[in-house]
Amino acid sequence: MSESDRVRRVAMLSVHTSPLDPPGTGDAGGLNVYVVETARRLAARGTEVEIFTRATNGALPETVRMGPGILVHHVPAGPFEGLGKDDLPGQLCAFAAGVMRTAAGRPEQWYDVVHSHYWLSGQVGWLTADRWNVPLVHTMHTMARVKNAQLAEGDSAEPPGREIGEAQVVEAANVLVANTEEESRQLVGLYDAEPAKVHVVPPGVDLAVFRPGDQAAAREAIGVPADAHLVLFVGRIQPLKAPDVLIRAAAELIRRDPIRREKLVIGVLGGPSGSGLERPQALQELAAELGLADRVRFVPPVSRAELAQWYRAADLVTVPSYNESFGLVAVEALASGTPVVAAAVGGLPVAVGDGGILLDGHEPDRWADAIADLLDDDDRRAALAAAGVRHAASFGWDRTVDLLDEVYRQARRDHQRLGIDGAHHTLEQVPSMVSP
Repeated sequence: MSESDRVRRVAMLSVHTSPLDPPGTGDAGGLNVYVVETARRLAARGTEVEIFTRATNGALPETVRMGPGILVHHVPAGPFEGLGKDDLPGQLCAFAAGVMRTAAGRPEQWYDVVHSHYWLSGQVGWLTADRWNVPLVHTMHTMARVKNAQLAEGDSAEPPGREIGEAQVVEAANVLVANTEEESRQLVGLYDAEPAKVHVVPPGVDLAVFRPGDQAAAREAIGVPADAHLVLFVGRIQPLKAPDVLIRAAAELIRRDPIRREKLVIGVLGGPSGSGLERPQALQELAAELGLADRVRFVPPVSRAELAQWYRAADLVTVPSYNESFGLVAVEALASGTPVVAAAVGGLPVAVGDGGILLDGHEPDRWADAIADLLDDDDRRAALAAAGVRHAASFGWDRTVDLLDEVYRQARRDHQRLGIDGAHHTLEQVPSMVSP
């Protein structure tokens, strides 16, 4: 690669959630992990990364160095507190103005690429990429039309304004990065994206943190009995993620076989988010109502290192979501040596591969059947665990960034070759990394 072909600087936009926020509560989740991990690896390769996110606390410094070659800019846009994600469309103009002010002293094309994450950031990226004369790369992470087609019971549909905003970003972006082939098809089928500008770049897993280890030692570290049957849910507590499915399935397990109560431990790691904020104690109330208050451990978001201990300590990890664009939790669990039971939706079939079981539907009886079968079959769990470790090894973040860097470079080359004339240009196809 010639020096002129190298991507020197990337502006990443993450309006509604900061990469400095720990995943698992509020709006922090897989998107945060994606931004942090790709930024770190890009910076390690010599590409400077500047991340722009909305300031949510008056005490936050204007700029934070997240690591060598990575700056996080906290951009004032509306009051620091009291605004939810649904309130942020009204602050996009203020956010865009703040981003422009931050970069005002820099020469044109200081950044080689703008990479926006989630549709709110895409709206700002549309403007900033045009102003800076650079290509816009956009990753959706979630899509309203997909979510609305697979709503959880009691969840609220995404508003038409978001669907319109997403469609505008799809049209405006030079490149759309999809997590899976299924998401690529959804972008084309539901949003009329030009197929040539959609590129599949699956997310990754930190294989140095999430790796197999001694289960007994992990259980001692987190305070779980050595002989427990530990089943986990990890993620934000909201209807979309469906943690109630695990609670109801656990109640069914004990109803069928009361002796299971002695050893069954359900771990729920995460905090309320989205529509789950309307009733932040709803899951605890459900556990009490079903007589499981003594069998469910509710744990607030933990560090990545501690999360790896929980994965290693578990017999199973469940991912019962109604939709996932990929499913980082599943890959993290597999990399840690723990099999997964997941809903057969979105990107989860790719994330799980042959390291677990995929279920259609969210009926507690069906989930109880699958969980019981695996808890009672040590050999099958061990076989799935070994397959899962092999599967997860193909999803290292370095491979993700290999593909992302090539997308950036081709976007930049095409932009320079074709000129800045307001047209929407597409890339030559970049080879996609797909699950083996």
